[in-house]
Amino acid sequence: MVWQGRVGNHSPYADWPSRSRALTPPALFSPIDSRYIHRTTVSKREHMTSSKNPTSLRRLPRKKNQDTPLLTLEQRRAAGKALRTKVTRGSHAEWTPPANRPDPISVLLQTDRGRLPELLPIRYGRMKQSPFAFYRGSAAIMAWDLSKTPHSGIRVQACGDCHAANFGGFASPERRLIFDINDFDETLPAPWEWDLKRLAASIILGLREIGLSDGQCKDGVFTLAQSYRRHIHRFAKMHALDVWYSHVDADEFVREAKTPAAKERWREIEAEARKDTGEHIVPQITRVKNGHRRIADHPPLVYHPRESDLIRKHVVAMFHRYRSTLPDERRILLDRYQIVDVARKVVGIGSVGTRCDVALLVGNNNGPLLLQFKQALPSVLEPYAGKSRYSNHGERVVTGQRMLQSASDVFLGWTHDDQGHHFYFRQLRDMKMKLDLSHMRKADWFEYVGICGWTLARAQARTGDAARIAGYLGTSDKFDSALVKFAVCYAQQTDRDYELVLKAIRAGRLHARTSVV
Repeated sequence: MVWQGRVGNHSPYADWPSRSRALTPPALFSPIDSRYIHRTTVSKREHMTSSKNPTSLRRLPRKKNQDTPLLTLEQRRAAGKALRTKVTRGSHAEWTPPANRPDPISVLLQTDRGRLPELLPIRYGRMKQSPFAFYRGSAAIMAWDLSKTPHSGIRVQACGDCHAANFGGFASPERRLIFDINDFDETLPAPWEWDLKRLAASIILGLREIGLSDGQCKDGVFTLAQSYRRHIHRFAKMHALDVWYSHVDADEFVREAKTPAAKERWREIEAEARKDTGEHIVPQITRVKNGHRRIADHPPLVYHPRESDLIRKHVVAMFHRYRSTLPDERRILLDRYQIVDVARKVVGIGSVGTRCDVALLVGNNNGPLLLQFKQALPSVLEPYAGKSRYSNHGERVVTGQRMLQSASDVFLGWTHDDQGHHFYFRQLRDMKMKLDLSHMRKADWFEYVGICGWTLARAQARTGDAARIAGYLGTSDKFDSALVKFAVCYAQQTDRDYELVLKAIRAGRLHARTSVV
């Protein structure tokens, strides 16, 4: 099958004067406005009685008094500090599985619904590799558990699956190499503590996987907690625009490295990332057949489904719908390319089984563009944090990514297919900074988790009230110590759940394929 034709049906300038659908999401308003600040702490009564959207952070109708003054930095800090009387910082150390905790295997089987059944053995084969690999694929299990833990009531736009492997480097639209959170499939407004707790437990599991002692694993979480607390205090003092424009350059790894050897390792990783562009990747992943370039098959991880003609028709329709979600200037850019091939690609651990495809496009002077379109399912946080305000989960993912990342892909957009599946689009591997955590050295890991804490604080300061969070945390290490205890306890819970998965695989309740992981 040869794909031909522009993504758009017409000249890139045909609809230039027209206005596209606005992409600016309903504002996740600045919670520092005293008229709306109470919306950052959703009461139980409000959560249960709001029928339209229990977690919506939309502005309330303006009150008669339009001159209500904004709360000062100190007032907001004091409000955060006052929350300690209801939820002490030490209480975050607690984790004991409730008696009514769902069976982890049943939760995993529920998340299989809507996925491609032929790919599920690959998912469980990847989860079987280690407790950390299982943890990466079992966000739905921890979502239930987090909903039973104490939280201060301060809400942010959460990543929803914030573990240590979901950070990385990539290109900004200005072609800077920046470091940020890079997975938003589960994003939703939720308590700020949930992302931090999931990240903390992942650090225990990741450091343990490279052979570090229990004490060193705890030190890693403490490094994360200190970095997060220190940076959330810094962001609390900054103007809103300064927070929004702040970013973490990948060069920080070189600057923070403690030894010349470590600096050289990070320079090499950065240099490889800068070469990881479509022009560099396409010759490696494609073959020329009958004069046409096609994505090379490597089944079952990369392959062309048998129903090629039917898929072609669906993809063309999806592309037109996706195109309509882009701003006008990006439509012009997209319309300079034509689709030449599409193949299915298996990605990640938790995402295995969702519909994920890669499209190869070629533009002027045969310049390549690789786009990934990936199925978006409801967030695992939805049953506990509230239903998404977006009817299309692809839009939920794209909007959450734009809120949390300091710079996002210019081709981010969303669509749906004729069967009602939701998707989002993005570039594939645009200067992707590859970080193999399983082979990272101890010193590099500690540097890495410190920068992850900084990055998470910056992301949460963009959509939540950093001053309230800072006021709640304070300047002591009470919360830091509690987070370490929680992470240790939850890593032990993960070990128990992982053993249940291995038992279910042996019993045939789950089917795992390990030869292609």
